[in-house]
Amino acid sequence: MTTKVDKYELLKQQAESLLTGEFDLIANMSNLASLIFSELNDLNGTSFYRFKNDELILGPFQGKPACMHIKVGAGVCGTVAKNLTAEIVPDVHKFSGHIACDSASKSEIVVPIFKGSRFWGVLDLDSPKYNTFDEIDEKYLSQIAPLIFGVRSKKYEGAY
Repeated sequence: MTTKVDKYELLKQQAESLLTGEFDLIANMSNLASLIFSELNDLNGTSFYRFKNDELILGPFQGKPACMHIKVGAGVCGTVAKNLTAEIVPDVHKFSGHIACDSASKSEIVVPIFKGSRFWGVLDLDSPKYNTFDEIDEKYLSQIAPLIFGVRSKKYEGAY
C-alpha cells in the first residue's frame, strides 16, 4: 500500500522532472498547479498567489474560480502572508475571517513561498473534506512550491 510520504516523494520527483530546465514562472506555476491538483486526493482547488503591491494576487490555479485579491492578514492565505508560516486548517468554518472563494471547501493548507530569503507568495490547497491536511502535507508542499522558480539540470549545471 502506498503511504502519503510515498505519494509525496513521487510527486516531488514528478515536479522536479517536469520543471527541470524551465524557468518561465507562469509556465512552471501552471504546470505545478495542474500536477498537484491531478495527483493529490480530495482537492477542489490548488492556487498560487503572488505577493505584489502589499496584497496577494491570484496566479495560475486549478479548480473553480478563485479569489483574485487577498489582503495581508485576511483569511488563511492573508494570515500566512502576515506571519510567513504555513497554516493547516482542519475546518475552515472555524477559522476566524476565512474567505470562502469556493463554498465547497472544508479544509485548507497554505504554505509560504520564498525566493531566496524574500517572501514571494503562497501555495493554497483546498479540500471539500474536513481534516484533509497535516504536517506531512506541509513538509512536502513547502519543498515542492519553490520549484516554480525552476530546477537546474544536473547535466547542464555549468551552463547557467
